Amino acid sequence: MANKRYLFPADFMADPAVHVYNGKVFVYPSHDWEAHAAEDDDGGHFQMKDYHALSIDGDPMTGNVNDHGVIFDVKDVQWAEKQLWDSDVVEKDGKYYYIFSAKGYDGVFRLGVAVADKPEGPFKPQPQPIRGSFSIDPCAFKDDDGTIYTYFGGLWGGQLQWWQPFEPGYAPVHGKHGDDNGLVDMGSAPTRSGELFAQPDMPALPSFVVKMSDDVLQFAEAPRRVVILGEDGKPLKASDPHRFFEASWMHKYNGKYYFSYSTGDSHYLCYATGDNPYGPFTYQGVILTPVVGWTTHHAIAEVNGKWYLFHHDCVPSDGKTWLRSLKVCELQYDKDGKILTIEGLDNA
Repeated sequence: MANKRYLFPADFMADPAVHVYNGKVFVYPSHDWEAHAAEDDDGGHFQMKDYHALSIDGDPMTGNVNDHGVIFDVKDVQWAEKQLWDSDVVEKDGKYYYIFSAKGYDGVFRLGVAVADKPEGPFKPQPQPIRGSFSIDPCAFKDDDGTIYTYFGGLWGGQLQWWQPFEPGYAPVHGKHGDDNGLVDMGSAPTRSGELFAQPDMPALPSFVVKMSDDVLQFAEAPRRVVILGEDGKPLKASDPHRFFEASWMHKYNGKYYFSYSTGDSHYLCYATGDNPYGPFTYQGVILTPVVGWTTHHAIAEVNGKWYLFHHDCVPSDGKTWLRSLKVCELQYDKDGKILTIEGLDNA
């Protein structure tokens, strides 16, 4: 049983991104609040409107947690109407780049960038979204050579199913969102969600990865698919409970790339490993079994030689899935580099 800690009981926060900057652990969560919005498959009940930065003094399991306040608000983002969802931060040359997802006035989720001189902000959003960006849940990964990649995508309310490249077996839907990067509008979440998972032999819809430009403000290339292979060497099927749904995260351990993600409606955190940041990645196992609450977002970070899983659940809100609370526990590997599964309901 892994001991777990609620990081910030004073407020509802979720979707943590975690990094060590200047010797201190920084946590970048989304900020839940009671918007009294109806629950739906498009995530309309998640109406987050600002971001905070937290820092931890010392050990993540025991150290004091500091709230640095609002680092920017949806009102500061010229192109965004609402729903500041999952995000991440990456450092380059002493500046900090906050890559975030938000819904524009046209109802489409895209990715944006905000910039700061300090890891605690404040951050200034760019006036336009990243060109050619789409969907949600960016993870910014800085490789050992300094190259920065962004992994992103989320199904249903995250609209990833709108943007899949046309393949045999898919009927293209002509819509207003289909021109960027040669991708095809696959229809809105409510009309497509059943089809996406009802055909067991269909390959699971993948997330995307893209190299960032030198100034970390734009994509440097067209996004590429993140392919997750099963034991048979073939992509996981849409019916597989361990296929990708949302919440990408990337870390390296002993020279291997560990791509981790949420499976959405089967409620696992899973991971796959590969030899380069583009993949393909081979499925390895479950990191975290289901918790109280629908979503399971996370970050994995090394702090002073120990590894930690940061995540969230809805125990403090009595199961309200739109009011989530940050948690942390130690994460362990076996001698072969396999991550030991953590039970989501243990020590809840």
